[in-house]
Amino acid sequence: MTMFSKERKPDPDVIDVTIGPRASFSGDLRCDGSIRIDGVMESGRLETLGNVIISPGAKVMATINARTVSISGAFNGEIDALRVELLEGGRAWGKIKVASFLLDEGAYLRGELVMQDETPAEPFVLPRGTAPIPVVETPAPASTAEAPDEG
Repeated sequence: MTMFSKERKPDPDVIDVTIGPRASFSGDLRCDGSIRIDGVMESGRLETLGNVIISPGAKVMATINARTVSISGAFNGEIDALRVELLEGGRAWGKIKVASFLLDEGAYLRGELVMQDETPAEPFVLPRGTAPIPVVETPAPASTAEAPDEG
């Protein structure tokens, strides 16, 4: 197998693209592997079969479609993924559509979180009148008469 063989199968866990800490990017990026952002993405779209890693110090304003998105830096935009991890120190603003969501202590989220599932989402509602409402009786107040002095 040669180094530039086109027969290589995509591996979504291999980082194919890295935007370095002193780099700034704007535009659309599509790949089969994972994307790591250490710098700034000013606008655009990220689409991958793999993962997107937004490292501490990174700033991303984009629409992301990926398998897993891990946020340790700052994110503003929309995410559609199977799993999102908002890690300690990570900050996110926008809309997140996801099947699995992890929010670490020390992370910040402001926006809309939509949990997706394989089955149609129906709100859980108790049918009216099927379960009696329990009545709790309170004891009568104690007499206010003073206790006799023992002395």
